[in-house]
Amino acid sequence: MKDQRLNVFRGALDDLIESLDALVRVSRWTGGEPPPAPLKTAAARLLDRLGTAGRLSSGSFVGNAADTVKVNAMFATMKRLDAAYVRYRKRLESSPDQIVGVAATLEAEIAEATVETLN
Repeated sequence: MKDQRLNVFRGALDDLIESLDALVRVSRWTGGEPPPAPLKTAAARLLDRLGTAGRLSSGSFVGNAADTVKVNAMFATMKRLDAAYVRYRKRLESSPDQIVGVAATLEAEIAEATVETLN
């Protein structure tokens, strides 16, 4: 039987990735029209999702060996994305005119983390 907690952890990770991706896309948005509402909503939920990921990844998982490996990988990815967001904010604060480069760095971290979680 599959441990249902895996779905919770996976959902939290997917939500975090969605919000970070939305943040990057909104930060790059150009043109006369505002970003679509779903994109703005996903970006606006980032801090809540970071908090959820932080709480989940600070705990320890007890389960069968295969599930433990999966969950620990998800926890590591959550922590990695949290750290990438912190670096993004710090770089943006020190160089607000470099939004394109700063966003590209965060986008690369998101892409790498997404690929890692698929394996």
